[in-house]
Formats: sequence, structure tokens, C-alpha cells
Amino acid sequence: MAKQVVKRTFTGSIQNHQQVQDDLDSLAFAASKLWNVARWTSDRIWDETGHIPNDGELKSYLKTHERYSDLHSQSSQRVLEELSEAFVGWYMKRQNGDSKANPPAYRKHNDEHPRSTLTFKGAGFKLDTKNGRVRLSKGENLKEYWSDFVLCDIQTRPDVDLSAIESVQQVRAVWNKQRDEWELHIVCNIEIDASENSSEKTAGIDLGICNFAALAFEDQESELYPLNSLKQDDYYYSKHIARCDESSSEETTRLNAKRSNRRTHYFHTLSKHIVERCVEKEVGVIAIGDLSGVREEEDGESKNWGKHGNLDLHSWAFDRFTDMLEYKAEEAGISVERVSEENTSKSCSSCGCERDANRVERGLYVCDECDLVANADVNGAENIRQQVTPSLATDGGDRSNGWLAQPSTFLFDKETGSFKPQEQALS
Repeated sequence: MAKQVVKRTFTGSIQNHQQVQDDLDSLAFAASKLWNVARWTSDRIWDETGHIPNDGELKSYLKTHERYSDLHSQSSQRVLEELSEAFVGWYMKRQNGDSKANPPAYRKHNDEHPRSTLTFKGAGFKLDTKNGRVRLSKGENLKEYWSDFVLCDIQTRPDVDLSAIESVQQVRAVWNKQRDEWELHIVCNIEIDASENSSEKTAGIDLGICNFAALAFEDQESELYPLNSLKQDDYYYSKHIARCDESSSEETTRLNAKRSNRRTHYFHTLSKHIVERCVEKEVGVIAIGDLSGVREEEDGESKNWGKHGNLDLHSWAFDRFTDMLEYKAEEAGISVERVSEENTSKSCSSCGCERDANRVERGLYVCDECDLVANADVNGAENIRQQVTPSLATDGGDRSNGWLAQPSTFLFDKETGSFKPQEQALS
């Protein structure tokens, strides 16, 4: 086993919740007030100049505002960063055709401010792993005396050893609506025992908008993972959310949280399943398409994926899935490389011919040069894999390509919460 440092987020319950709840509530209400001040400021600047201020500009405008000093400076900065990120997300949705997307709203429910998530970074917290305590800083305005702070006694899962933590990047106080209490999320680096894997075998993964993942192995096997269950969930919850009277109602919040939890479970299960399949195949390197520019054309304009494609694209957490895949693969001794997806959808993985017309339709790829017939997503996955290890065919060797047209299909089985071959999942 080799030692390796990886990033993890641990959830801890607050043992002295009754003693610290009022303090955490007041900080969370202050964060909501700061959000609203920043939202109002953004609105005024937007109306006057047509420009939505970014987080740097908001920090400059509001650093002397009294609401800014209700929280530790780094916590206040994070609130403004979250608002800026929300504006960017809304703008990109509108650019990609989602006419129903609304800009970030004010954080108010009737006459009350909701509890916002609190983020503490750097000097804003101190973790005492020996005694299982976290000290959280207050802003100047909410301190009763100069050294006033919130001291939380925390308890994590039995298998989590806080003393093994290498470094902590941040601590987040999150209100758990189902349990009606606060909990702490500790984002840190820990050292783990990672399996040693010297294999040079490779696999390629193409993420898409019909099949969430297409997987191509070096030993000439391929697999598809359709979005059947995830799309069913989106349809089900969107329909029920639309029936709610208000977008800020408790029922809407509950439905959104449940949909998010099911999506997170799907990503965790899929990433774990793919890593297990790669272990079985003795894969040492996974190449995955880097989708950081998936929403833009080369000239910076937003891509048009069609009405439904645009909406679905923004509901998927491509980066989130890749992050999950990376840390699960690390534990198995498999490295993950993010590679460019440029031209992988229109290039032939057998002869290398590049032609837009080869992709006859979304699911079919036909090469006029070498007569290859392949599943389009698997062809893309194989092109991604070849960026790490070129194929024998493109190097002048002889390589069968029938497997590109006949991938195995795995579906998510809701009853077992796992992925199964299509014939088993439908039986």
C-alpha cells in the first residue's frame, strides 16, 4: 500500500447544540442579511449600468458596510462569492435557452431571514482534534467582548479519525432541515493507504447528454450508462415542484433537497461502479473528457444543444462526478487524466478521419473512409482513451472494431441502488 494525501469532507454532529444554536442562528441570519444587501446593491448597479458586479467589486463596495462586520471577514467574502456564482449560473442558463431561469432571489421568507450556510476559512476557525472541538469566529458587531467565539463540540462517524487530518481548508456550518439542527462539514486533506497499481492499461470516458457516460477499455470492450433513472427523477420532481404554491415554500425546499440527494447518490454509485470495473480490467489510467468549456464555442459564444439539451446540460454536475471518480480511483491506485474533448465526437477512432458528417445522428457514427460503424458515444470515449494510449489501428496495426458498435448497457436499478446489465435491470 502507498500513502497518498486526498481531499475529503466529513460531517460532524454538534454535541452541545443547545448551547451554540442561538449564536449560529444569529450568524446565519447575518449572512442572509449580507446576501440581501449585496443583492440590492447588484440590482442598483445593474439598473444604472447594465453590468452585474462580480464578487471582487461587491467586496470593494461593501467592505465598510455594517452588515459586512457581522461576520468574520472571510465568511462575509464567501457570501458575496456565492451571490456572484449564482448570477453567473443564472446568466449561463439564459444564454443556453432556459427562459424560465430566474436571477438569484433575496433570502427572505415572509418577515424572517432563513438560515444561510456559514463558511469559515483560514483564521475564521480553529480545530482541536484532541478534544473534538471547533472554534468558530464571530464578526465584530456580534461579539459581546473582543475574544468572543462559538465553541462547538463535534462528533464524527466512528471510522473518522480527526487526529489523522493533515490540514483543514474550511469548516461549513450547515442547517439540516430534516433534523432541524446545525451540523458541521469539515473540508480537509487526509492521508490514506492507496493500492499500488503499475498497470499501463487505459480506459476512456466520454460524458454526454443522452448517455451520461460511455466507457471504452483498451482490451476492446465498451459500456454505456444511460440517464434513464436520473431523467425520470428530474421529470417527477419538476412536475411536483411546479404544483407548489411558492418557490420558497417548505414543500418546494423538501422536494429540491430530495432530488439533489438522489442525484448525488447516482453520481457516487456510478463513479464507484466504474472504478470497480476498471479494477476488474486491471486499468491503471482513466482518461476522461475535460468539459470545462462544454457551454462555449471556440469564439466564446454559448453552444446550442437544442431546447431540451440546454436544460439538461445545466442540471448535470459533470465536474462533481469527475471529482468523485478521481478520489475513488486514487484509493484504487488508478490515476485519472482530464484530456481535451476537441474533435473527439467527429473523428474516427479507427482510421483518424475527421469529418462532421460522419456522425449520422446522436447515437450513430459512420466513417466513409474506413467503413467503421460505431456507437457515437463509444467512438468518442475511444478517442479520449487514445489520447493517453494510441490504438494499434491508428498506428498502422490491425485491430478489430466491432466492439465499438455493440457496447454493453448498464442501467441504474432503483430497488438495489446499483448498476446492472440492461437485461438484469429490466427483468
